[in-house]
Amino acid sequence: MGNQLCKGRKSRSKRRPMSFIHHQASPSHIGIRTVGADNVCNFFSNSDLCISIVTWNMNGQVSFEDLAEMVGRNREFDLLVVGLQEAPRPRNKVATLLKAALNESHTLIGKVIMQSLQLYLFGPRNAASFIRELKVDKQSVGGCGGIIGRKKGAVAIRINYRGIQMVFISCHLSAHARNVGERNSQCRHISHSIFSKIWNPYARPAHITIWLGDLNYRLQGIDTYPARNLIEKDFHKRLLGKDQLLQEAGRGQIFNGFCEGTLTFKPTYKYNKGSSNYDTSYKVRVPAWTDRILFKVEDANNIEATLHSYESMDEIYGSDHKPVKAHLCLRLRQIPTKSNCSGPI
Repeated sequence: MGNQLCKGRKSRSKRRPMSFIHHQASPSHIGIRTVGADNVCNFFSNSDLCISIVTWNMNGQVSFEDLAEMVGRNREFDLLVVGLQEAPRPRNKVATLLKAALNESHTLIGKVIMQSLQLYLFGPRNAASFIRELKVDKQSVGGCGGIIGRKKGAVAIRINYRGIQMVFISCHLSAHARNVGERNSQCRHISHSIFSKIWNPYARPAHITIWLGDLNYRLQGIDTYPARNLIEKDFHKRLLGKDQLLQEAGRGQIFNGFCEGTLTFKPTYKYNKGSSNYDTSYKVRVPAWTDRILFKVEDANNIEATLHSYESMDEIYGSDHKPVKAHLCLRLRQIPTKSNCSGPI
């Protein structure tokens, strides 16, 4: 695609930004690659950049204690990315509490808010000297979510930090198991639309794209009680073959070439608020891994990504979802000297 689009004024004028997710089914599609976490991060020596990433559907509730637990006491990271769905009002409340929880170890360097969808990026106090570029964007999907103040869509931050070009996309997609095709369509729409209005065909492509949020993909082909029985016996790995996200990626519909940590934790939805008991309402929903963190190295020649942890935070009880947290470290092999106009944005 890229080479022919670099030739001539006419081709350049029609050139469209490439998608953040590859969704065209082809003989070479690889779906989502599962990677193990090595659980050892030498923050002070082995990496150029360490990132702590958290996604949480808050169900309209927040407390300082929950956010402090979510952030944790360990500050062995350069950047903290927090993507929230169904965040409560007023919209600046969460940012204030996050700043207090971080206790001045890190400062807010970027944020983007679309009603209940919020994305925050924190860095060290001297972060400004390492930022070459920072842009934000948002993209809504669906029509009724905004009426009840729980917007569906995505918010995104693009940043060049220490010479590493990164894109963070946090989303909230349509609910219910039957709407898997709608979620696929929303992923593709977000992927093609985000940053498209400010897209620069000559800009250096991202080294890495990190996609997080309540993607709302459910378990397909199993009822709630058989699923819960497996989870209670710590056999939840047997449910991976039922996971819609992995299924749809395997079919070449979404997230081709992305990586995700092994799902060693229990499904993060749906819990009774205030407990670690799955839904006991009359709906008795099937548990599911709705909350995910995925990443894709877009420039494998120049950057290496190592996943050190991928886990749910079961000790947080304030929502019907459990937060999911990842620790990802990046190492530059070399910094490109010129743009590659054939690569994805």
